[in-house]
Amino acid sequence: MRVIVTGGAGFIGSAVVRHLVLDKGYQVLNIDALTYAGNLASLKAVDGHNGYAFAHANICDRAVMEQAFADFRPDRVMHLAAESHVDRSITGAADFVQTNVIGTFTLLEAARGYWMGLESQARDAFRFLHVSTDEVYGSLGDEGLFEETTPYDPSSPYSATKASSDHLAKAWQRTYGLPVIVSNCSNNYGPFHFPEKLIPLTILNALAGRPLPVYGKGENVRDWLFVEDHARALDLIAEQGRLGETYNVGGRNERRNIDVVRQICAVLDRMVPGSAPRHELIEFVTDRPGHDARYAIDATKLEEELGWRAQENFETGVEKTVRWYLENEWWWRPLRDSYDGQRLGLTEPQKA
Repeated sequence: MRVIVTGGAGFIGSAVVRHLVLDKGYQVLNIDALTYAGNLASLKAVDGHNGYAFAHANICDRAVMEQAFADFRPDRVMHLAAESHVDRSITGAADFVQTNVIGTFTLLEAARGYWMGLESQARDAFRFLHVSTDEVYGSLGDEGLFEETTPYDPSSPYSATKASSDHLAKAWQRTYGLPVIVSNCSNNYGPFHFPEKLIPLTILNALAGRPLPVYGKGENVRDWLFVEDHARALDLIAEQGRLGETYNVGGRNERRNIDVVRQICAVLDRMVPGSAPRHELIEFVTDRPGHDARYAIDATKLEEELGWRAQENFETGVEKTVRWYLENEWWWRPLRDSYDGQRLGLTEPQKA
């Protein structure tokens, strides 16, 4: 099996690459532009492996994408390359439009040209998995879950560009017959997570005895998915998912943000006792503009159709994640030196 993974140096992408190369024995070409969130150190486990190759390239470059398809001859594409941080999208939406919309269009066109030139058996076997987010659905109230049929209602520039890319992928399947499948996932967490996101930022700030910023009152709810469970789900969807369908991937682990931070504090206090409980470092800050109240995924379709189950619950996943950060300063220290946890996404200077 030969698979192109876009964005394979990112958080989720690197987990997918490690799974495909080390657990499945696939031949993988990782295409990544290596923006601030792309980190080849996350792929140390496959570096030099004969099943792994890397191309430093931007998915918006049509000629380079077409050449990559022609040279590598993939059986599948798993498209994860994206600008992904909501806060950054608020003050820098142009990068999100370029990568998430134009980049996806460019990749779809390159894939379509390659696919149309395949012999019939290879053409029938080819798959294009477009990986997206539950944020395209907008915000939930206190009840209910996002299902594959939930109408799109994005709130941020990030989620709007991901919604646009989802629609492009589905349109290329319906209009041209390109064998596309779409997945939408809940919030991922785990090893190799860039320290601007809630969980790694909380871990590293708490270790350093620095304030732990929580938006608003910490009441926003997210459904948390361990990244290695997600990687297994994506491989399964690419292999067995029905063409033109959407599959929601969620961990069934809803937590308020404040409870996530408190749990991390408790785990750290147990593993690395400090002079005072780390929950005392929590600091409530001005909420993010357009901050969705609640996300929660109904993964029944994925579970019943394809037999996927998350192996980690939130308690076991957080334990593994905290322990990984404690044991792998070699990975996060250089990132921490370049991004020191400063607040992003304010539309104008504000104080909490």
